[in-house]
Amino acid sequence: MNDISIDFSKNIGTIRPLHGVNNGPLTYGFVLNTSQYFKEAGIPYSRLHDTEYPYGSGHFVDVPCIFKDFDRDPADPSSYDFALTDLYIQAICDCGTQVFYRLGVSIEHAPLKRNVYAPKDAQKWARICEGIIRHYNEGWANGFHYNIQYWEIWNEPEGEGTWRKAMWVGSNEEYFNLYATTAKHLKSCFPHIKVGGYASCGFYGAFCQNPTPDQRKFLEFADDFFAYITSPQIQAPLDFFSWHIYSEDLYLYESFARYARGLLQKYHLESAMSILDEWNYSGDNMMYTMATEVGAALASGALCVMQNNEVDLAHYYDAQPAMCYCGIFTHETAQPTKTFYALKAWNALYQLRNEVYSASNCPDVRVCAASDGTSGGILLSSYCAEDPTVRIHVSGLANPHGIQATVYCIDRENTFEIVSAETFHGDAFTIQRKKDRYTTLYIELRQMQK
Repeated sequence: MNDISIDFSKNIGTIRPLHGVNNGPLTYGFVLNTSQYFKEAGIPYSRLHDTEYPYGSGHFVDVPCIFKDFDRDPADPSSYDFALTDLYIQAICDCGTQVFYRLGVSIEHAPLKRNVYAPKDAQKWARICEGIIRHYNEGWANGFHYNIQYWEIWNEPEGEGTWRKAMWVGSNEEYFNLYATTAKHLKSCFPHIKVGGYASCGFYGAFCQNPTPDQRKFLEFADDFFAYITSPQIQAPLDFFSWHIYSEDLYLYESFARYARGLLQKYHLESAMSILDEWNYSGDNMMYTMATEVGAALASGALCVMQNNEVDLAHYYDAQPAMCYCGIFTHETAQPTKTFYALKAWNALYQLRNEVYSASNCPDVRVCAASDGTSGGILLSSYCAEDPTVRIHVSGLANPHGIQATVYCIDRENTFEIVSAETFHGDAFTIQRKKDRYTTLYIELRQMQK
């Protein structure tokens, strides 16, 4: 028997905006538009990386797409081509979603590399990034006042000496210098924005018995990066550390989150945010499974893990239906999948704001609960849990007219449909349900009126 305990009288924190995504809502040359679903799920942030990839990726977001001739003057507005990126960002903002802007380039899988080389002049590259920020935050070059807060310097630069050359062709030291030069320059120009990086490939080598040489190099890169930026002669700002994970193992999500937080503590950067800005299911038949009830249970469980392990922001990869990594919309029709509703369920908790005490006696059943003082919500992920019965013991949300508990379910048969609605009386009650091995439940608790 899986026993869950929820006590709505015990506030333990704030629900964080972990249901962000990468890219969208426009995609496939603006043919597909998922704006209505962005609004429905209250997507809080859209990270711009691999934007419109591979369709039109030469025109969006990336520094060499906006500043096409590196030899031109960064102070001259005519050196920049913002046109399509302007339209893309406007669509994001129209959804009520905030932009998380990756300064750098999109991935290049082809043997011939074009833009993933280390910039030939780090200081000039930093001034180009300054122009991009001024355009979107200060109205420069016929621009906007979006007040975009998060600016990430490059993505997955751990390429030197490994098989991985898709994101960075250059030395580790060249990236460290690019980060430090750019972060210092941007913070001097815009003290109130948040700059960070480096969008780590992940820490897989720390949690397997026989790490590959490449996995070891990724871990060495992390330590070398932090040692460099915190050294007395550099002292580069880091408002956030970003990192990635693709896995079907929720315990690995937990381990990675703790490892990232541990790196920040090791280098005395405790005030920096930990941001998981690429994550998704990775396992057998990955591209299909990520959109099923299995992917939904993984997603809802991962969100609970992030909340419980000091992850400050997160972005699911990816929200472009044209991309094979998009598990929240169908590729053909851009309709929401089962996994989309895991993000929508998290938004319901996020709107309630206050996290309350929750506990599970089964490590494969993850749970998180929230309240706004009158109403409540419970998100439960049964991921690989064999026992078919779950009992949810609720207390601390009493009302003289009763509490209505409405249960939404994602499993093999249901896609966030209501499967039960009951009214309970008293300060404590128990909701009992049968479930599949891969099930997501969202329970909405509302006080009944006369």
